Amino acid sequence: MLPAGELKVLRDLSFSVRRGEILGLVGESGSGKSITGFSINGLLSPPGQVVSGSIRLNGTEITTLSPAEMRTLRGAKIAMVFQDPMMTLNPVLKIRVQMSDALRAHARLGRSEIRAKSLAALEEVGIPSPEDRLDAYPHQLSGGMRQRVAIAIAMLHEPDLIIMDEPTTALDVTIQGQILALVQRLCRDRGTALIWITHDLAVVAGIADRLMVMYAGRIVEEGPVDAVLDTPAHPYTRGLIDSVPTRGMRGKRLTQIPGRMPALTDLPEGCAFQPRCQRATDACKTPPTIQTLSPDRKVRCVLPLPEASTVGASA
Repeated sequence: MLPAGELKVLRDLSFSVRRGEILGLVGESGSGKSITGFSINGLLSPPGQVVSGSIRLNGTEITTLSPAEMRTLRGAKIAMVFQDPMMTLNPVLKIRVQMSDALRAHARLGRSEIRAKSLAALEEVGIPSPEDRLDAYPHQLSGGMRQRVAIAIAMLHEPDLIIMDEPTTALDVTIQGQILALVQRLCRDRGTALIWITHDLAVVAGIADRLMVMYAGRIVEEGPVDAVLDTPAHPYTRGLIDSVPTRGMRGKRLTQIPGRMPALTDLPEGCAFQPRCQRATDACKTPPTIQTLSPDRKVRCVLPLPEASTVGASA
């Protein structure tokens, strides 16, 4: 049973996403990635709530909006695509009904305008025979097709920000590649900001401009995706990269980070990662602060990896 009182799931989060930028958010299950997306979109289930801090969209403070005001933003200015499109799509309603409902929620349009916009959105995400798909039920479409429909619905109002929570996990590699290319093109052409939540470093390497690594509800490293993956500064990031299987590992044991992420009700003293970190010293029992390695690279670690520090110093 959890102790009474406030449990801080996310702490010390501070980041921004620019127009047309794709920000990758990675970390183990339970690190706080999805909760970050839900918090931005106002989808936290009670008793969860944002108790302090600020969330701003184009200068508008979101945390002070009423539920009704938040509904006017959600879908129009902020959209979210989930891992399983069946969580987004209603299985008993045809695609055209779900798209028309999404359009009518934020715009006064006639029937012909709704159909035209729906067809255009399906065509833009690469769905063949969009007229036929409008009259289909979700179960009549493949997993990749359903996810394309979910993305099309998210893009209907050309939102300023889209949050995608592991949207390609259940898809095969070929469809996954098509979705990644589609998302990159849409962000580039429309200037939409995107937060891509995933545990798959290979995916984020191919799509993101910038990468944030989360652990136990905090950002532990941030920087350009290539820089972070090539020369990680935090031992946790290094551990995630080393645990990715490669061709040269055939017949060998997979590398893994020892131990597991601590419960948020029982965080260790100082750095939350220090019980699992091979570089940990007594200095790690002091709560780490953010260190700036270069203008675009930050790490929350008392003893960042030396190769990243060298790169930051010469940048």
